[in-house]
Amino acid sequence: MRAVRGREGGVEIVEVPAAQGDGVRVRIRSAGICGSDLHMLRGGFTGARTLGHEMAGIAENGRAVAIEPLLPCGACAACRAGDYNLCVRGAAIVIGVGHDGGMADEIVVPRHCLVPLPTAVAPEDACLVEPLAVAIHGLRLAKLRGDSRVAVVGGGSIGLCAVAATSAAGAEVALIARHDPQRAAGERLGARDAQGSYDLVVDAAGTRDALERAVSLCRPGGTLLLLASYWSGRLELPGFALCLKEVRVQPASLYGREGVARDVDVAAATLAARPEIARTLITHRFPLDAASEAFRAAADRAAGAIKVVLEP
Repeated sequence: MRAVRGREGGVEIVEVPAAQGDGVRVRIRSAGICGSDLHMLRGGFTGARTLGHEMAGIAENGRAVAIEPLLPCGACAACRAGDYNLCVRGAAIVIGVGHDGGMADEIVVPRHCLVPLPTAVAPEDACLVEPLAVAIHGLRLAKLRGDSRVAVVGGGSIGLCAVAATSAAGAEVALIARHDPQRAAGERLGARDAQGSYDLVVDAAGTRDALERAVSLCRPGGTLLLLASYWSGRLELPGFALCLKEVRVQPASLYGREGVARDVDVAAATLAARPEIARTLITHRFPLDAASEAFRAAADRAAGAIKVVLEP
């Protein structure tokens, strides 16, 4: 089968053996390119693995599914407590990072990874379940309420997913974004211009300037939610303002569950209820064989790329 793998800072299509192992075989219909994929390629972190942790397709029983791309150990204290996203194996549990991913013709995953899709969600759009679940998980940890005032700093796909999830919860949301296409997408998803201070501010950009702006937007006693990936390994927070306002800092990683409800299932239901999310976020679609062109498009945010999707 065909698979997308990193090579010298870019990607290439290679022929690999058909996916094997115990689990459910899923024929991939959509695989999204994440900003993390671009960072891993630039940093040379991809190794000899197939890329792709945002994916959806058709299971061998004909059911349309998205995939929760996590393979936790199931035995550590975090897994036993139900916080499998905090597994001691760290980032190695992520399919597409520590295991071959979904930028391929098919993949075999354990049954617990399957996210049955509502009939209103096409598998061609359902690669969005994963990034939307990231936002939903963070907002859940930050105690989002319907009467919250929320600002999002950063207009990439995670920031716009946070806008969409906040709007779906009935809360007021503002967006601060760098590029005009991102701001236009935010408006379509319900974002307003930023005015005043906010109960909850989401950093979805991951830069020092973004963190300074986020803290400045927090009301006294507000919450700063860290949804970005901090690839430098360091956080530079404006300590005086943070402490003066007693801003609470809430980190978030991946997605999990609360009781019996998984964040990925909430994300799938949100996509079904809000079809404008997929129409707004997916800006480009490419066949798998055009992966190199797709990755170049995904890296050009100024030209309007938000979510670029590969369709095997």
